Amino acid sequence: AQRKMKIIATAMLGTILCTASLPKPSAAVSSRTIASFVASSIGRSTSSSPTTTSRNMMSTQTPEQKQSLIDCPTIPLRDGTSHPAIGFGTYKVGFIPASASSAVASGGTTDEPQRTAEDCVTDALNSGYRFLECAEFYGNEQEVGKAIKASGVRREDLFICSKVWTTTIEKGDDAIRAQLEKTLSDLGTDYVDLYLIHWPVPGKHVDAYKTVLDLKKEGKVKNVGVSNYAVEDYKELLSAGITSEDKPVVNQIEINPFLYRKNTIEYFKSERVVMQSYRSLRDGKAMDNPTLISLGEKYNKSPAQILGRWCVQHGFVYVPKSVKIERMVENAQVFDFELSEEEMATLDALTTSDAFETFFGLYKKCVNRDTSKDGSMEGVKTDITID
Repeated sequence: AQRKMKIIATAMLGTILCTASLPKPSAAVSSRTIASFVASSIGRSTSSSPTTTSRNMMSTQTPEQKQSLIDCPTIPLRDGTSHPAIGFGTYKVGFIPASASSAVASGGTTDEPQRTAEDCVTDALNSGYRFLECAEFYGNEQEVGKAIKASGVRREDLFICSKVWTTTIEKGDDAIRAQLEKTLSDLGTDYVDLYLIHWPVPGKHVDAYKTVLDLKKEGKVKNVGVSNYAVEDYKELLSAGITSEDKPVVNQIEINPFLYRKNTIEYFKSERVVMQSYRSLRDGKAMDNPTLISLGEKYNKSPAQILGRWCVQHGFVYVPKSVKIERMVENAQVFDFELSEEEMATLDALTTSDAFETFFGLYKKCVNRDTSKDGSMEGVKTDITID
């Protein structure tokens, strides 16, 4: 039986981001398994001396490394669609949304120099990334579309995901349809491979999901999924008459060793819902963790690569993001080594009870974010599976 942890007191959170062992048979990958990919990658990789730092190793990319990223393992969705096991996230790439934590904290501006999303996505595509994770909220889909058009990469070789934001979800069917048309126009495509409900907006997300199912029937969306859904949000969909054929194929949530909600993840896996990980690298805030550093030294890898390897080895879709091309290259090199079962267990254990409490406070804050109910608890579930 699932263990439920109930939090009574609302966490006092400041302004905080609301967003985006090898696989077991239940998480089997298609085309090439991660296991076979690891073996072939290790066989063809050129090893450096133990004293070579991982940062120097990853500052350039070989043609073989680029091709390995293009040919990365895939995870089958319920209908057999091949979902790349790694993708490039575009949140805060060239644009910071007005209600993002960093923008709010700085009064709506940021002192960080920003490259354009077009430049960053161009680098990502040139590096071999073929899965692009986008969203209405990110505010940069037009720039992403420019990069796609200029890249020369064939549409059929790309896997494009977008998400519809809370404000549009609240407005309903017509607004969702209009937003998808804008997304398609901005990205320069006739369809998206995956379209997600960004947050389970109380009283609105079920109808929004049904609208997206209609858009799938119209051929504008190939697969439908959700993001930031708790088990209880998913069950609400099912209780509203969503059939097994129309269940979400993906749930995108924050997943990393510091927020490993094992019971939630196991439930969704049992429903054959593929888990997409955002904040896979924890926004770079854990790179000084002793466990990550120690494992990095053992495998001649960076802490970021240890985090990425943990993600793919669990069978989650890994979605790193960076505005620096050397980091894009570095983040992708996670298929040429393997962590032991003991090391995976050590990383699994990094999640604390405080992390679950913080997550729950974030969930309660964000499901109504940017809607007419923003700042209130109206309709918000207060009894969910948080671990």
